[in-house]
Amino acid sequence: MKKKYGIVLVVACLALSLSAFISKPQPVRGVDAFSISLNVKNIVASKAFYEKLGFTQVEGAGSVAQKWMLMENGAAKVGLFQGMFPQNVITLNPSDARNIHKKIMTHGLKTTYSSGLDKAEGPASFTLSDPDGNTILVDQH
Repeated sequence: MKKKYGIVLVVACLALSLSAFISKPQPVRGVDAFSISLNVKNIVASKAFYEKLGFTQVEGAGSVAQKWMLMENGAAKVGLFQGMFPQNVITLNPSDARNIHKKIMTHGLKTTYSSGLDKAEGPASFTLSDPDGNTILVDQH
């Protein structure tokens, strides 16, 4: 009789552990690229500075005339934005921003801005703030 209750107890414990794991929100995955978007005062001076650090302008990704550009050095990317953001922004570029948005909502995170999430395809983005107030932009092109 004791053996039977012991087996039942083990099975019950496993079932509880498994149900806790299944109902637990899964980690967010799927970020394909990462960059920092800097709020710069002078796009020309900032471009010259980053060129001295070995960065080159990404073709087709902004210009001095547009007052924004993406620069790269190997896998490192820096976005320079004059007058577009009130502060520096961490930018994550996923292949599926809509899926990431759904997952972060299950974790209880709140977004501060969103665009294109209501569409089935195409560009989509949203922002949220980390516990220290740093802005995170999730931007699917």
